[in-house]
Amino acid sequence: MLAGAAFAVSGVGVALTLADVQSPLRAPFVLFFLFAGPACGLFAALSGFDPAVRAAVAAAGAVGIGLLAALPASSLHILDVGGGVVAVAVITALLFLWAPARRMRNPGSSTPSDQFLKAIKKIRSGSTAFSIRFGAKK
Repeated sequence: MLAGAAFAVSGVGVALTLADVQSPLRAPFVLFFLFAGPACGLFAALSGFDPAVRAAVAAAGAVGIGLLAALPASSLHILDVGGGVVAVAVITALLFLWAPARRMRNPGSSTPSDQFLKAIKKIRSGSTAFSIRFGAKK
C-alpha cells in the first residue's frame, strides 16, 4: 500500500514537472521522486545484503545520484528541471531493470551471506584447499 502511494506521489510530481504546471505540490512531490526513486532502485538492485545495509546504501546512493544528475546542469549553466527529472527517471529505470536481469543471468548464485556461511563450513571441516591457500598447518 505504501509503495503504491509513493509511486503515485512520484508520478504526480514528474507529471507536474514535465507539463510545467505551477502548483504548490510540485516541488515536494518532485523532491520526493528525486530521492525515493533512486533509493528504491538501489534497494532492489542490492538484493543479496541485509535490509539495514541495503537501506543505508540506498539512501546514500540516492543522494549521490541526485547530485550526479545536477552536476552537469549546474556546471554548464543550463539548470533545467525537466532534464534533471528525466535523467533521474532513466537511472532509476535502469536500476530496476538491472536487478531481475542479474537474477536471470545467474540463477544459481547465492547471496553473500550464504557464501560466507559456506566458507565457514569449509574452514570448520578442515578443507585442504583452505589450509594450502592460507598456509595453515594441519
